[in-house]
Amino acid sequence: MERPDFAKRGEEARLIPVVADTNREQRAASVLLAALRGVQEFRQQMLLSLGVRVGARAVLGAWTEIVLEADPGVAKSDRPDGLIVLQTGRKTWNALVEAKIGNAEIGEEQLKQYLQQAKKHKVDAVITITNQFVAMPSHHPVKVPKTMLKGVELYHWSWMYAVTQATLLLESGEIESPDQRFLLEEVLRYLGHESSGISRFDSMNREWKEIVAKVKSGAVLGKNTEEVENTVSSWHQEQRDLCLVMSRKLGRPVKLKLARAHRTDPVQRLKDDCELLAKEKVLKCCLEVPDAAADLEVTADLTLRTIVCSMRLSAPQGKKRSTARVNWLTKQLNKSEAESMFVKAVRPGRAEETQKPLVQVIEDAAVLESSATNVVPSAFEVFYMADLGHRFSGNKIFIEELEKAVPHFYEQVGQRLRAWIAPPPKLHRRDPVEEKNDALGDEAEARKDVTKVWEVAK
Repeated sequence: MERPDFAKRGEEARLIPVVADTNREQRAASVLLAALRGVQEFRQQMLLSLGVRVGARAVLGAWTEIVLEADPGVAKSDRPDGLIVLQTGRKTWNALVEAKIGNAEIGEEQLKQYLQQAKKHKVDAVITITNQFVAMPSHHPVKVPKTMLKGVELYHWSWMYAVTQATLLLESGEIESPDQRFLLEEVLRYLGHESSGISRFDSMNREWKEIVAKVKSGAVLGKNTEEVENTVSSWHQEQRDLCLVMSRKLGRPVKLKLARAHRTDPVQRLKDDCELLAKEKVLKCCLEVPDAAADLEVTADLTLRTIVCSMRLSAPQGKKRSTARVNWLTKQLNKSEAESMFVKAVRPGRAEETQKPLVQVIEDAAVLESSATNVVPSAFEVFYMADLGHRFSGNKIFIEELEKAVPHFYEQVGQRLRAWIAPPPKLHRRDPVEEKNDALGDEAEARKDVTKVWEVAK
């Protein structure tokens, strides 16, 4: 594929870059773009996350060290790192790419410059790639005026998102070509090496310790303060990283479950979660695990300084007794590590809820009975509580403990649970209609007999 006319200079993306050793950003961008060129399934997966479908006959070109038309006065630092062009028949979709590694982030002014360049040259999108995490590619870590986004799309990938997608593809066996598998494996080896400058989210924001201390002392948190917004922003990044961690461990894509309003409006999502933190002193998220019995809820409680992982299942409606319903649950969990695990029996209406440690519930289903009501549980909530105490306020320790707690809970509980399914109806021994017809026939015969007897008697 030929380079577009508006790109006056640019080298085809190389799998083995020849840039200076000090230019790690250009090196990483070249390797990733070359992987998109070389592995069909990888480019399909990555571009699909942007809503761009890549057919079997589509051709993708990628260039680095881009110099755009009429760019002589533009500083080298404001030139995009790459360009992607996808041709599908007569249709062309293209995007400018800007990459950062390590702790480097893209500034608002620099991003505005790229958006203006994209509009000028009728480029469809701008894609940024950094170590920052977002809930979905359409959510961007840098806020720009909406007027800048008229006629051009803005997307963001974290480096670990690319790593996770490549890992899932290799584990799924979807890449049939041995050569393409080898190519993607080598790309993963490079991106996974510490020298690449690519890292995962491993620390909360610098105000985290202060926020936790304020909650402990009973101080009021302002929902519009910078410290609260930075804390929630860090939590949002960790949510996404947690999904990627679980995806790699399970070999299946784990997604972040968001309300519809939050999927389309990241600003509203930030605002609502800041309000939740300020009022209730908690941070929450919900993970969707493929084929799991229920969603996995995660709550970080700053007041109690605990991390709670939970799943909620409907009780088996076919069982009438409370203990029978409890036994249905405990049969699934009797081989779990029960330490710090709890079960809550949820009852409809205002009926009392009861809660006990899992180890006690396994030993005796009756412990979840309530002295205040005879109403049987309609659902069960199984949860794991990690009490961190003073360690909760550690920026890195909090992330480390969270990323231990969630996989541990899923391994001991989540992967063992099965949702209750009503049994199929049983076939009657005889068709009720036939039984009714037989009964009518017997009645008619009886009437005939009575008539005969009456006639004889006459």
